[in-house]
Amino acid sequence: MSNQQTRSHAATATGRAKAVDMKLEVVVIPVSDVDRALQFYAGLGWRLDVDIVRGDDFRVVHFTPMGSSCSILFGKGVTAEEPGSVQGLHLIVSDVEAARAELIGRGVAVSEVFHDIGGVFHHAGEDGRVSGPHPERKSYGSFASFNDPDGNGWVFQEVTARLPGRVDADATTFVSAADLAGALRRAAAAHGEHEKRTGEHDENWPDWYADYIIREQTGDSLPT
Repeated sequence: MSNQQTRSHAATATGRAKAVDMKLEVVVIPVSDVDRALQFYAGLGWRLDVDIVRGDDFRVVHFTPMGSSCSILFGKGVTAEEPGSVQGLHLIVSDVEAARAELIGRGVAVSEVFHDIGGVFHHAGEDGRVSGPHPERKSYGSFASFNDPDGNGWVFQEVTARLPGRVDADATTFVSAADLAGALRRAAAAHGEHEKRTGEHDENWPDWYADYIIREQTGDSLPT
């Protein structure tokens, strides 16, 4: 199937499903020791939503990462998958180095920050890894990884500007105060460069900040 056919098929499929919201809510994680997994995910600072036991053969534990709309679920009798078989679970962060440092501070073994030799996304496992963040610090290009006690694999991915179409053009949202603070810092730095170029003090800096942040999230060209 050609790229054009793929895009046409996707557009048709999107058109058919357009009226129905389909929000990813829960990802099931296979674990061998529920209490050990509970201790690990609680140690990440994630919110424990439920821990329900029904007899000897059924238990449901539900955690939500900070700022996430999607949660994880593990327990006993909830999946037939092998413990540790889930890989490539992505946690989107605005600063991969800060996220890595926080988990290390919590006693979690985290890989070094890396980018991929291909420059986009990353290969499976550790193939194609290049030490350090993306050389241009491009959004979507810097990563760090860690595993839970069973070997289920997690990846931090740094996203500072969304690709076009990833958010509504008229919607700017933040999942945490830290994300909003990061956006404000980037806008402040860019605005400082703007004032240097113009040689003038900009009294309308709030409007400039707002324009910068909205463009950053929608993937439009940034103001200069």
